[in-house]
Amino acid sequence: MAAWVEPIGQGWVVDSRVPGPDVDEFADASEVIAALTGSAGDSLLAVQHPHRTPRARARGLSLADALPSARQELDRLLAGWYRPVADVVAPYRVDGPDGTAVGVLCLVDPNEVSRVRHSEEVYPRVVAERAAMLTGLGRATSAAMLVPVAGGAWLTETVLRTTTAPPAVHTVDPAGRTHRMWLVGPGPDQDLLLASVRSRPLLVADGNHRLAAAARARVRLLALVTGGPDLRIGAFHRELVGTGLTAADLARSWRGLGLRVWEGVWGLDPGVAPPEDTGVRGLAPRRGPGSAPPEGAAGDRPVPGVVAVRAAGGGLMVELPVPEPGQPLPRIDHTVVEEVLIAGALGVDPEGPHVRPVAAGHPPGPDVDAVFELAPVPFDDVLAVHAQHRLMPRKSTYFTPKPRSGLLLAGLPGAPTEKTT
Repeated sequence: MAAWVEPIGQGWVVDSRVPGPDVDEFADASEVIAALTGSAGDSLLAVQHPHRTPRARARGLSLADALPSARQELDRLLAGWYRPVADVVAPYRVDGPDGTAVGVLCLVDPNEVSRVRHSEEVYPRVVAERAAMLTGLGRATSAAMLVPVAGGAWLTETVLRTTTAPPAVHTVDPAGRTHRMWLVGPGPDQDLLLASVRSRPLLVADGNHRLAAAARARVRLLALVTGGPDLRIGAFHRELVGTGLTAADLARSWRGLGLRVWEGVWGLDPGVAPPEDTGVRGLAPRRGPGSAPPEGAAGDRPVPGVVAVRAAGGGLMVELPVPEPGQPLPRIDHTVVEEVLIAGALGVDPEGPHVRPVAAGHPPGPDVDAVFELAPVPFDDVLAVHAQHRLMPRKSTYFTPKPRSGLLLAGLPGAPTEKTT
């Protein structure tokens, strides 16, 4: 019987650089299409988004229609840009302006629900697409990121002890992060690394849709298991798209529910500051746009319980209602935004095409009516929700830094296989 954490039986390591254009990990469909339109030749991005290539779009191909060609393209990439490896785990380190992650790339059984836990709800459509990709390609081209619920320091120390030699891969991504990857074959070091990974239950930090897709496709999950030492949680916002609603429309709808709404975004719009009598929970006055607030000072970013909204016609500040008696705590603001501000007040389905998650710092697209800016969720809240056997809302957290896609590809036991040239 196979262990729930395994070495990568059949893998491929990039020889020099990942082939093709490099897009932001949070790139939306239009940005992927633009990158593919401007690129020639085979690319990993085209394999990962086969229905968004110029050829597929010109022919009106669906994902299912485009997958056979994507598999052939991946075979060509493996033959020309990668070298095969077998029975390895891959110690990995990434250092950048958004933190440091040290861990192990390996295969994980997604059906071990007592050992591998989802952290967030998922979009069923995205899970179905990712499962089709895994089945159609027969390989994993990107990794999820899992964190031990406790004991991450021990895993970090074990990885550092086994990575004193030069790495097999050393690269810098466009954002300035340095990625190093080692390969460890069968032997005492591999046994020690696998034992360290298996020693604790794991929680999804990034890749809830990948985990659900792997379970649906009945294949192993390629994952970086990391305990830090410097993981950070970024904020996920919400975009309202294609509704035509303005700031005035939003304010009127929310005030109709009895919510407190203020005009302008405090400390960010010129001349706009919080009134002295707001009484908003935990909110300190924001400093002017030309000043440099002390790091970590309250008020220089969204805070829990308050949402900053950028919309056509101006900005708004909205205080969320207090939790109802008996409601599980901690309450996650993303749930309230979707259920109260979007579905309840506006009548818009949060799972429909008019609402999109967007990572903080990612520019809104031209079709965006409003951006709901929320505070990052503290890791302690994530762990508390996990301890209560609850799930976080969809796309409410993202951990950084992440492993770079395409440095190590993994064959997936159980997936359909074809001869690779």
